[in-house]
Amino acid sequence: MKLQIVCAGKVKDTWLREAIEEYTKRLSRFCSLSIIEVPDAPDHLPREQALKKEGDAMLAKIKPSSLLWLMDLSGVTMDSVRFSETLIRAFDQGGAELTIMIGGSNGFSREVLDRADFRVRFSDMTMTHTMARLFLVEQCYRAFKIANNESYHK
Repeated sequence: MKLQIVCAGKVKDTWLREAIEEYTKRLSRFCSLSIIEVPDAPDHLPREQALKKEGDAMLAKIKPSSLLWLMDLSGVTMDSVRFSETLIRAFDQGGAELTIMIGGSNGFSREVLDRADFRVRFSDMTMTHTMARLFLVEQCYRAFKIANNESYHK
């Protein structure tokens, strides 16, 4: 199974990078994970122009046939068990390949939203897109542990 995470921006904090790397290592038992970063659009750009710039860069990183999930405020919230079931089903549906995108602080362009096959929301709370990256890789790891009936801290 191949999981690709496409994100706007770089993770600047060392502690956060190390935590993401730890879960990336843990995930390697279950799938091949690649994290692709595209540049954040500059803050001086108008919002729609920034969304378009980031969106075009993100869409350029995926195959036209990729099953695409977005981490999106308008997405579906679910518990970890349902996320696990949905993730495994997506791998089956997507030919063992799945791309998940995390947008920048402005969200996603209309083109990215239209291309999405599914949208997930972690919480009603606001978090940085770099923190969302850590939560996503941890929840993917947890999802595989659940799917394989392996114990993991609750």
